[in-house]
This record gives sequence, structure tokens and C-alpha cells, in this order.
Amino acid sequence: MVTENDYGQPVFYVDGEELEAFLKSELTESKGYGYEWENEKVTHLHFRPITHAFGNVKTVSFAKHNGRHFEDAALKIDVKEDGTPSIEGNEITVIPSRENLYKRNKGLLEVDILANKRVLIIGLGSGGSPIAVELAKAGVGQFALADFDRVELHNLSRHICTINDLGRLKTDAVADAIMGKNPYAVVDKLPLDINKNQDILEDEIAKADVVMCCTDNNQSRFITSQLLVKHGKVGIFGRAITRAEGGDVFIARPGKPCYFCLLGSDWFDQSAEEITNEASARRAGRIPAYVSAEDAEAFVQVGLGADIEPIANMMVKLALVELSKGTDSGITSLEDEFKANYYIWANRRERQYANWGSFHNTDGMPTIMRWYGIDISKDDNCAVCGKAEALETDDSFMESLKSMGSDNFSDLSLDDITTSES
Repeated sequence: MVTENDYGQPVFYVDGEELEAFLKSELTESKGYGYEWENEKVTHLHFRPITHAFGNVKTVSFAKHNGRHFEDAALKIDVKEDGTPSIEGNEITVIPSRENLYKRNKGLLEVDILANKRVLIIGLGSGGSPIAVELAKAGVGQFALADFDRVELHNLSRHICTINDLGRLKTDAVADAIMGKNPYAVVDKLPLDINKNQDILEDEIAKADVVMCCTDNNQSRFITSQLLVKHGKVGIFGRAITRAEGGDVFIARPGKPCYFCLLGSDWFDQSAEEITNEASARRAGRIPAYVSAEDAEAFVQVGLGADIEPIANMMVKLALVELSKGTDSGITSLEDEFKANYYIWANRRERQYANWGSFHNTDGMPTIMRWYGIDISKDDNCAVCGKAEALETDDSFMESLKSMGSDNFSDLSLDDITTSES
């Protein structure tokens, strides 16, 4: 058992940009806030209050070498002429500035350029939430987050959020997770249903450098695809198959095949996709209204977080390659590797992957735990990007789509898959 004395000397951190602003100001002293993790002797110092802090909050006085402290402050921080802060002779660690925070990524990623890139993430579930954090860790500096759901108990087993986030809007919780990794990021939160707010979605897609579509229904994917084509933007679509036994990733590039060139007319075959909770499945019509809550449990099928991670990771890599194009970075070579626009992954040899080869003995078949890339051709009759007249996403249209359905992989042959390994 760890006791309070086992933590040793108190540890302090101060935000570097806030400290720099104080040093450049004409003030000789400033009030602040100390956010302490209870019983851990770790305190984060700020010049302005922050939200969603846990633990004790103390008043702080920052004073330059020629300044006086506020007597009523609980913590008194001395700032030397060289900008070094200390408390009662103890050194305080300064969180580095933006350009130094991700210096270990330099040479592999052009982090200065990524800081000015904007990514729109639609859907902040088990796929979208880790994608947001990984892009923040890579140094992406601008985000727009779209999701109208809240963090629920069933999310926790596969989500980046913790039990302390229960009940919070996913946009708020994931924004905090981004800021926790990259405090200099700019995050715009969109706690809304994009299917019902297409004007806002269009504005955000127009502003984004890359759009990550992590939703669980084809209506939102269809609307997103239309707007990507209209504004000539890059979109990356990812999904998991039932119980996360596998999944796929598609990247839509300007002037190239869109997501619905892949799906063709089989737009509403939702049978293979995951149903992660009863509420969202009922909204999407995948659990009929007449089905009782008890029987609905049989419909709800989820996989492990570890099964989602390969799909999210592939989407992150594709995004970073797209965001880094035109730069001399360490991942430039991946542009040649990621020429295909469609990628398939299987976690287990089950159901539609049952005939795949053993991981150790392929027998000419695709195997689990390995990505396969396929180049999907443009469909001239695609209702989104082809010569056919674009279809509207009104209620009657979407209802007609729900009556359609077949195997999403019906147009792919094993020859396509086995000769396109990536």
C-alpha cells in the first residue's frame, strides 16, 4: 500500500505559454491557480482557471524577481530573471512550448505544418475517439469534433474516456483528451446530429484538410460523401464488422472513386456491421421497434478495443500521409505504399472470414492480422460522384435504401484481394 509519505517531495508543473505571457507583460505579480491531484503531491500551476479539474484547487501568487507576493495566496511562486520558476527553493518543471512539445516527431513528421492542419472527425466512438488522440499526439493542431451522443457505461470497455466522463457529451470528453496531449490544439465542438444539420456539416467539410468518417450508419456516410465530392476534400471512412471480427478502411481522394463507388447499390446492408448499443441501433432502424429490450440484447454485438485499434491506426496513418504530402518527412515513402483506396483487415477467421487461410499457412488465401489493399475503380453510374443524377437524402429515399441489402464484398474476388496485399 502506498502512503502519502511514499510520494516524496512535491512536484509542480507550470504551463510554458502562460508563463511566457506573464514574463512579457508589465505585471510584476499575478494571481493564479494550483490544481493538485489529491494525496499525490502533484500540482499543475496556471495563471487562469481550467475546467474539468479533479482534486484540490489552491490560490497561487506568481512574482518576478522585483515583485511582491499576494499575502493571502496558498502557493507563492518566484520567477527568476532568466524565467526559471521555483517554490520555496524547489524547481518547477515548465511544460515546453508548442514547437518543442513534439520535437521527437521531427524528422518523421513535419510537426510545424501539422499544427496548421485541420481535421474533422465525425463520430467519436471506439474508432473516432482514439483517432482524435493519436492525431493530437502527432502534432495536428486544429480539430472539429462532431457527435451528439454522451459517454455511457457500455462505451467504457472500448473508448478512450474513463468512468469520470460518464454522462458528458463525447465532444467535451474527447476535446479534453486532445488538449491533454496537445494543449496548444484548437478544438471546435459540434454536439449535433449531422444528418439533421447538413449546412453545418458542409461548412466544416469545406474548412477541413482531411475528414475522418467514423459513423455507424450509411446515411451519414452518404451525406459526407456528397459533400466531400462537392468540395474536393479527402475523406477516410472506417468501420468494424460484427463483433469486430474484421473491418475495412476506404480513402476518398478528390476526383477519385468515392465511398459509394465501393458500396454500389448495396448501401443498406447493415447486417454485417456492428451494433454497439441498443439506443443507436433503434435510431438507425437496425432493431425493429416491436423488439423488446430483453430480446434486443441479442442484437447488440461488440468486439474488443484491441480489435478496433488496427482499423483506427490504419486511418491515422492514411490521414498523416495525406496531411504531410508535399513535405520532406520520414513518412513520405508511405505515399507509394498507400496507393490503393480500399483496405481490408480480419481479426478472426469467423463468418465471412471463415474461409481465409491460416495465419501460418495461407494456401494462397488471405489471412487474418494482415492488411490487404484493393484499388476500387470509379463507378460512372455512382449516385454520388458519377454521371448519374445525385440522389437526395430525404426520409422516403432513406427508407427505400433500407430495403436493399446484400454482401458488401460481393463485387470483390479473392483474386483481387490476394494480389493486392499492402
